Amino acid sequence: MEQAALLEMIGIEKWYGRVRAVQGIDMKVGRDEVIGLVGDNGAGKSTLIKVLSGVYPPDRGKILWESKEVRLGSPRDAMQLGIETIYQEPALIDKVSIMRNIFMGREPIRKVGPLRWLAVSQMARESVKALEGVGLELRSPQAIVEQLSGGQRQGVAIARAMYFKTKLMILDEPTNNLSVKESRKILKFVTDLKAQGIASIFITHNLQHVYPVADRIIVLSHGSKVGDFNRADTSVDELTSLIVKG
Repeated sequence: MEQAALLEMIGIEKWYGRVRAVQGIDMKVGRDEVIGLVGDNGAGKSTLIKVLSGVYPPDRGKILWESKEVRLGSPRDAMQLGIETIYQEPALIDKVSIMRNIFMGREPIRKVGPLRWLAVSQMARESVKALEGVGLELRSPQAIVEQLSGGQRQGVAIARAMYFKTKLMILDEPTNNLSVKESRKILKFVTDLKAQGIASIFITHNLQHVYPVADRIIVLSHGSKVGDFNRADTSVDELTSLIVKG
C-alpha cells in the first residue's frame, strides 16, 4: 500500500492584482523525501513556497497536511504543523548569541514562586546538542552570530528547526553565495535530514547542487508546473533544456 503523502498541494493559485503568479500547481511531498524545486527567475518558486509557509494565503486550491486539509494564516501556523522555512538570509539576529537565536521566542523559563528567569545553562546545553545534530562544530553556543560564516548561519538555522521537531524543511536557495566547501556542507545537511526522517524542499536555480541530493525534481516556468521527475528518470541536461524552453 502506498504511504500517504506528508504534504499535498492541490490546484494552488496566487494572484497579484491581475497577474497570476502561480497557476493551478499540484505538488506532493512524501515523508523523508527530498524535492528539488527548480526554475528560472520569475518561475513562481518563491510565491509557491510563501503560500506553503503561511506568508500568503492561496487564492484558489487547498493544502493537505498528513491527509487533512489545513489553512495556513501565518508562518506560525506552518511552524506549529512542523513546516520550517530557511531563507537565503537566515532569520537570525546578528548581535545575539547562537543559543539565543536557536531559542528565540521559545526560551525555556525557570520559575520559583513569582520569580522567573531564563534557563541559560539549559539553553547552552541544548544548543550544543542541536548543533551536534547537524554536524556543526562551533567554538561556543554563546558566540555571537555576526562572527559566523554564511554556511555556519545556515547550519544554525537548520539546527534550530530540527531541534523543534520539524517534519518538512524548506530551503530557499541555501547554497547561493556560499563557497564550494560551505555548499557541500549544506548538501550534507539535506542528506542528513533525510536520514533522520525529515522531508525537505530544496529551492534553487543551481541544478548541479540539487540533482545529487534530490529524490524528485519539480520544474516551474511562468507560474506553472512543467515537469515532475524522479531523479533516475531525468538528467541535468534534460532539466536545463526544459527550464530554457520555458
